[in-house]
Amino acid sequence: MSKKQKKDKAARSTRQLMGIEEIKDYCIATRMGNLVFFIIKPTNISVLPDSSISARIYALLNVVKGQAEIEMLALNSKESFERNKDFYRERLSQEELPAVRRLLEQDSKHLDRIQVLMASSREFYIIIRLRGEQESDVFSYLSRIEQNINDNGFTTRRATEQDLKKMLGVYFEQNVTTEKFEDFDGDRWVIVGE
Repeated sequence: MSKKQKKDKAARSTRQLMGIEEIKDYCIATRMGNLVFFIIKPTNISVLPDSSISARIYALLNVVKGQAEIEMLALNSKESFERNKDFYRERLSQEELPAVRRLLEQDSKHLDRIQVLMASSREFYIIIRLRGEQESDVFSYLSRIEQNINDNGFTTRRATEQDLKKMLGVYFEQNVTTEKFEDFDGDRWVIVGE
């Protein structure tokens, strides 16, 4: 890679590195088309009888087969402790002192308990990739898709710009604590007119 290519790559924005041209109020614009995200409210299937689970699977099948360009995404909406748990396992295998081993085991179990409590902290998305649709037709098209998903028994809504920024923050950074995502770092501190 030449010095100019390295310099150009270093000067690229985070969005460019992720392949995002723009985050609009209803989609993420990429060179491969606009991605519209529908947030699906999860159902706790662990309390449902087998027949209800089969019905939910069939309903999801209807949603998927009714839309050719559908994609799906599942994300943790809370922190992941996998690296921490790996660290504890490695330390445990190396530790010789029984008292420290017990503490490491307790810490590891504590993380397991937290993870179980957050197990329902998942976010599910149905993604529609728009390619070349007219701007005037997009919203009626998306409304029909949303209605189809709801008609099949799922609770859904189209992701807003803040939802999209939050989803990207969780996916790329595991950032689950930010309340409002800015367009630029430090954006909230800029005073307009001074």
